[in-house]
Amino acid sequence: MTEITMPKLGESVTEGTIENWLVEVGDHVSEYDPICEVNTAKVTAEVPSIYDGVITEILVDVGETVPVGQAIYKIKRDDDNQGNDSVEDNTEVDETPSKETKQSPVKEKVKTNKRLSPVVMRLISEHNLNVDDIEGSGFEGRITKKDVEKYLENPRPQENLEEKSSPRETSIVQEETIKSGQDIKVNGVRKEIARRMVQAKTEIPHAWLMVEVDATNLVNKRNKHKEKFKEQEGVSLSYFSYIVKIVSEVMKDYPLLNSSWNEDTITVHDDINLSIAVANEDKLFVPVIKNADERSLSGIAKSIDGLVKKARSNKLTSDDMSGGTFTVNNTGAFGSVQSMGIINQPQVAILQVESIIKKPVFIGDMLAARHMVNLCLSIDHRVLDGLMAGNFLNEIKNRIESIDPDSSSVY
Repeated sequence: MTEITMPKLGESVTEGTIENWLVEVGDHVSEYDPICEVNTAKVTAEVPSIYDGVITEILVDVGETVPVGQAIYKIKRDDDNQGNDSVEDNTEVDETPSKETKQSPVKEKVKTNKRLSPVVMRLISEHNLNVDDIEGSGFEGRITKKDVEKYLENPRPQENLEEKSSPRETSIVQEETIKSGQDIKVNGVRKEIARRMVQAKTEIPHAWLMVEVDATNLVNKRNKHKEKFKEQEGVSLSYFSYIVKIVSEVMKDYPLLNSSWNEDTITVHDDINLSIAVANEDKLFVPVIKNADERSLSGIAKSIDGLVKKARSNKLTSDDMSGGTFTVNNTGAFGSVQSMGIINQPQVAILQVESIIKKPVFIGDMLAARHMVNLCLSIDHRVLDGLMAGNFLNEIKNRIESIDPDSSSVY
């Protein structure tokens, strides 16, 4: 019998949480077959088998967090004529697709290009199901055992559901699965989010600042160029893209905002890598725009669009999630007008960009309708004080209010 240990799913990853087992004791698996889904602080990844064999014991429960190197399951290898041993799973789980799985007799019953676990294959074969009708909720859209069981309860083709349900209607259906008085099991992803939030709030002495910004010029500028920009660049031109671009430029003059607290030292980073928060159902991802200060407005817009799409389709990689030095959060997307963000450790600040609201504002003695937005900054008071944070916010404010809406340039 061979013990397989928790693999290292990233350069700085030291532990992982079992989010879902894709096999059961007694299942025969081939090399590269998916065994389980593991969540880390950076990414959710599917861990493949490194041997042909039979699963003999599962050592870690769903939702349990274990360190890299700890045994998580046992397998009786097809080529195993020896005694017990322990093998560290050094499988690289990143953006590189896994190799094609070897075909077992059970798999031959289901003809599909999708990679499925043995238990899923068996269920599909037993019930004579069409794989294309089943929506996968696993890593990169992989079909899990729960997906098949859910489909069996309501066997309607997914494409019909999509035709009949708008995004809002689908959201309502999902919300209705949560009922009053219900106990909801906390899964691996939510546990990891909870752990990191408690750690951040416990260890970091947060302080908050907010400035109100007249974004009328920004609104007019964006409205003037959005259609042509979409046509030429293939992505939407958002207010958030403009603000991320401005933040990346202002950050150069305030390097301490682009630093990390390391107990005895404060590390000021050379690269400006801006994290952006993306929500996907009950999960929160913080992918990173690398070297944001070196990107054009178009480059930033395309980066945001790409990262958001990858987050919402569970295709983010460890590289997408690593290296962030400062976070910009688009809370305005939810209609928020004021919020206090929790800092993403080991960063020292997070900027919340709120909704742009049209309202009456005094300009001198005259009352005018203006588009206003609040920028809310949370800072680590061990590293930053109010003066520097206030100056940083005001510089961003001045840049936004100084935009020339009549310029032929998009930025």
